[in-house]
Amino acid sequence: MSDLQIPEPVAGFIDTVNAHDAQGFLDAFTTDGTVDDWGREFTGRDAIKAWSDKEFIGATGTLTPEEVSVNGDEVTVIGDWRSTHANGRSSFAFEIAGEKLNRMTIREG
Repeated sequence: MSDLQIPEPVAGFIDTVNAHDAQGFLDAFTTDGTVDDWGREFTGRDAIKAWSDKEFIGATGTLTPEEVSVNGDEVTVIGDWRSTHANGRSSFAFEIAGEKLNRMTIREG
C-alpha cells in the first residue's frame, strides 16, 4: 500500500476486507449500519451479510486504495476493486460513527 493517510476505522476496515474476514467486516458496522451498493441499500447486519456473502467478502474482493479524502466524519477512498463479482475503479464513501462505520456507499470511481 502507498503512503496514503487513511484514518481509522476505515484503514482497519480495508485491511479486514482484503483479508476476507467476514465477521470482522460485519463487526466494523454499527448495528443499524447501511451499505449502499450503486443505489441498492442493505441496512442492518443480516442484510449486509447476505449482500456481502455473495458480492463483497464472499467474492474474495480486494481494494487497492489510490486516493483518500476526509471531510469531518466522512472518509472517501477511491481505488481499484477486484473480486469474482465486479472489478474496476470504485469510490467507497464512509460515514463514521465513533469507532464504527454507519454507512458505506459504493459508486464508480
